[in-house]
Amino acid sequence: MDEWIEKVVKQSSNIELYPNPGNQVFKYGVSGIRFSSEHLDHVMHRMGMLVALRSMYFKSAAVGLMITASHNPQNDNGVKLIDTQGEMLDTSWEELATELANAPCDQDVCVILINIAKKYAISSSFTPCVFIGRDTRHSSKRLLDAVLYGVKAFKSNFEDFGIITTPMLHFFIRCYNTNGLYGQPNEYSYYTKLTDSFKTLRKMCSDFKNYSPIIEFDGANGVGALKMKDALVFLDETLIINMHNDDILTTEKLNFKCGADYVKSNQCPPTGMAIKPHAKYVSVDGDADRIIYSFIDENNTFYLLDGDRIATLVTGYIKDLFTASGLEINVGLVQTAYSNGNSTKYVTDKLRVPVACVPTGVKYLHHKAKDYDVGIYFEANGHGTLLFKDAVRELIRNQYAIEKDEKKSLALKKLICIVDMTNETVGDAYSDMLIVETVLCERGWSLSDWYNTYSDLPNRLAKVIVKDRNTFETDDAERICVKPVGLQEIINSIVSKYPMGRSFVRPSGTENVVRIYAEADTKINADKLALEVATAVYDIAGGEGKRPE
Repeated sequence: MDEWIEKVVKQSSNIELYPNPGNQVFKYGVSGIRFSSEHLDHVMHRMGMLVALRSMYFKSAAVGLMITASHNPQNDNGVKLIDTQGEMLDTSWEELATELANAPCDQDVCVILINIAKKYAISSSFTPCVFIGRDTRHSSKRLLDAVLYGVKAFKSNFEDFGIITTPMLHFFIRCYNTNGLYGQPNEYSYYTKLTDSFKTLRKMCSDFKNYSPIIEFDGANGVGALKMKDALVFLDETLIINMHNDDILTTEKLNFKCGADYVKSNQCPPTGMAIKPHAKYVSVDGDADRIIYSFIDENNTFYLLDGDRIATLVTGYIKDLFTASGLEINVGLVQTAYSNGNSTKYVTDKLRVPVACVPTGVKYLHHKAKDYDVGIYFEANGHGTLLFKDAVRELIRNQYAIEKDEKKSLALKKLICIVDMTNETVGDAYSDMLIVETVLCERGWSLSDWYNTYSDLPNRLAKVIVKDRNTFETDDAERICVKPVGLQEIINSIVSKYPMGRSFVRPSGTENVVRIYAEADTKINADKLALEVATAVYDIAGGEGKRPE
């Protein structure tokens, strides 16, 4: 076993072209590896070899590698590895990816790959199958070349899908490995599966009431803008989408003062477009796996409809459909500590749906959502989807085939459309937009109607630069800070001063930053609470730069 791995690495991978300069440390986290693109060539080359081994471990099943840094600035880039059902990479292999990315020299790379092959009994008799995609960043093509050297070293069967959204690559992998049961691994199948179901449901809606099909689309000057233009052909004018921030050629514009992360973090409209009262603004991020809605009123007041709002909207609709269908199904919502306290209260008290809280990161939400017959998850940042157990999908379709009651039959038909409209592999801005627009149309709601279902607690996000983020440790789904010792007691004391106060801190997974979330009864109190907690973190953890003010 040692010989074939070593031969592949040394003779076929061009490893000498991609040495590790040794001046940076990389970590594969919930978003893969992200860094300034100039430091990633050797990382990409090694991830190409790792993803090939991952496919061989699954006996030639397709796995994926996406070159993207999502909502990060243009000069960054990164890599996400995708497993056989379109889900994120298994946690145990995240550790291997981190070890491989940081291996000092070529011989260390050989040793790590040999150890992986031994541990997982990977046989050289299996030919890897690797699907590859990339976003619009100027560095993505260069990094693709590094990936391909690694992938080709193992004589892989591979397909380069070019510039696509991250959710598309997840979708293609699920399609391929289910032998077409989920769809076909190409863009045409992706658009038709999601969009045909949307159009079918749209025909069932006869009274739009306050609903408007007009969307002002903020594409973050990234791949989401490119692919939304392609989607327009399939929508048959069921939606009227006006494109903004769709310049993918001027590379420095990517995510700059626009896109889902900018709108969510700054709680303001995106730049690059005229903002009109009560127009419907939809923002996606740089790789189109997040989506955020927003609008302003006649007084120029900004309103954000984020992942929490999407979660409550979709959860209520799905529960109503199952109630109308007569099927008794266990529906659950999964959130993180970043979810607004009033959204959780609305779901539990008003919708009567159980809510689970997990650590930040889509992989944690996705895993927990599988515990329910229908699991719905959305991070507050707009990343989320719906998961239906196989038995539930089958039950819905079988019951629809025999149902005689007209109202129950209609509810079952709508559920079938929602299932087919959902990209269950990962959060998908396009799929999620179609689902949101379906629910709004069915309810006859404007964005104001949607927003008025409950009131968010005012909240504030802040961050503190620290010497070493690894000195921080959290528990209880990141809601409690265990280390540094004593910090949580200080946070508790600060929170107690503010009505409806809540705050938590968590270390970043990619940089020496501690992130602070605070919410309270008023915006002024939320700001004050965030500042006090940020100051406590700065003082206890040896903050760097200017003290919070």
